[in-house]
Amino acid sequence: MPNALAAWMQPFRGAFTAPTWRHVLVLIMGTILVPGRRTVASALRVMGLEQVAQFSNYHRVLNRNIWSSRWLSRRLFRLLVDTFVRNGDPVVVGLDETIERRWGARIKARGIYRDPVRSSHGHFVKASGLRWLSLMLLPEIP
Repeated sequence: MPNALAAWMQPFRGAFTAPTWRHVLVLIMGTILVPGRRTVASALRVMGLEQVAQFSNYHRVLNRNIWSSRWLSRRLFRLLVDTFVRNGDPVVVGLDETIERRWGARIKARGIYRDPVRSSHGHFVKASGLRWLSLMLLPEIP
């Protein structure tokens, strides 16, 4: 693993245990390098680890290991504010709402929402899926 990647990702190190952190770095590097779909299998393939005996350990990073996505997002937001917002300036953020169309009995958070893309003032279109809210930092660039 390149030292530059480990140094760049160091602020996020506190969210993971030592074994999980090693897997996270491999998955991030593989995700950066892989062309096409970014899956765990394709990330491992591009890293030359498709035949590794503990292949499932890399999948567990996303589906079983304990880490907090909220902690990571707060840490990222704090780093972005510290980097791009000057002292005393207001922090301006933008919100975006996106509907991810998902189906299946195991998707518990699915709901019915108004589809803003296909709806108009006179025509209401509903969409089933997950509603994601994205928060964007909007700094003033001199």
